[in-house]
Amino acid sequence: MSESAENTPETSTAEQLGAEKYVLLTTFRRSGTPVPTPVWIAPSDGELVVFSERNAGKVKRIRAGADVELTACDMRGTKTHGPAVRGTARVLDHEGSVRTRTAIARKYGLFGRLVLFGSRLRGGTNRTVGIAIRVAE
Repeated sequence: MSESAENTPETSTAEQLGAEKYVLLTTFRRSGTPVPTPVWIAPSDGELVVFSERNAGKVKRIRAGADVELTACDMRGTKTHGPAVRGTARVLDHEGSVRTRTAIARKYGLFGRLVLFGSRLRGGTNRTVGIAIRVAE
């Protein structure tokens, strides 16, 4: 898996972002102030999925307003590459969250499974929630 997805005419924006190792997910406060957060991302059933703590600020902001922006980035979110892409996010139910954890584990391999295992130890599967994002093409 490369740091940057390859840009080809046949590859959609969602596929390019889904191939990235890290993506800067920007959610918006009610005031319109952007709040960027670097996250792992994986493709799943035609959407992009990320996981987060259920009580995290980004989850609350997505529940309040579904508009998000995605940009490929490094692990800390400080160096971005590629265009910023707008999308619509929604918080998933239990079944969707399970699908999200499976997609993350599949993409990130052993390290992804270890992170998810640690998360389960700290609070069970109800501690985290999946977020699905549809990119505006």
